[in-house]
Amino acid sequence: MRITLPSGTAAEVARPGDPSCEPSQGLVVIPDIMGMRPLFDELVQGLADDNDWVVATFEVFPGNEDKDLDWRLTNAGMLDDDRVIGDAVASAEATGCERMGVIGFCMGGMFTLKAAGTGRFSRAVSFYGMVRVPQMWRSETQGEPLDYLARPESCPVLGIEGGADQWVPPTDIDALRATGAEVVVYDGAEHGFVHDPSRPAHRADFAVEAWPRAIAFLEG
Repeated sequence: MRITLPSGTAAEVARPGDPSCEPSQGLVVIPDIMGMRPLFDELVQGLADDNDWVVATFEVFPGNEDKDLDWRLTNAGMLDDDRVIGDAVASAEATGCERMGVIGFCMGGMFTLKAAGTGRFSRAVSFYGMVRVPQMWRSETQGEPLDYLARPESCPVLGIEGGADQWVPPTDIDALRATGAEVVVYDGAEHGFVHDPSRPAHRADFAVEAWPRAIAFLEG
């Protein structure tokens, strides 16, 4: 179901297909840099049906949904933590669930690390999210994920990383572990190897193992 968040951002809320089921918890999914699209509509509905959760996702570039990848890579620094993380929290409220997890992919994984520091979420899973804001995205509106994770209200975090991911080098993986996060590294995997089967980097063998690990962590 499409909704509009208080900020004006479009969001999708998926409920379990069985209307008699009582959702056990909620989940917010923060998309990758290409934003909310059919891939994520299908993903949130699948997560809702498979786990008896209420699952929400939202647009990361509201008003710029038509922009291509090059534009997004160039302009991601204009994203404002207050708006993006605020939309994550508003999406959580839209589920009607008290217990909430949050997961994100790529750039959305970076914002997931930031959302973990809000105190709203019980568990966070970052799929290959940038541990440090990339140089070309740094701006006054972009805080560092590690600073959010240092907050006392930060929730437990699982980082699912690729050993060949140029966006998350080994030094950043070490820094994420140093926060107390649980980190799993898949040797040889490149950036974006789990969530989008159409990507050349997709690794079905790793994805089939990583997804149950993520779900079990969220339920923990």
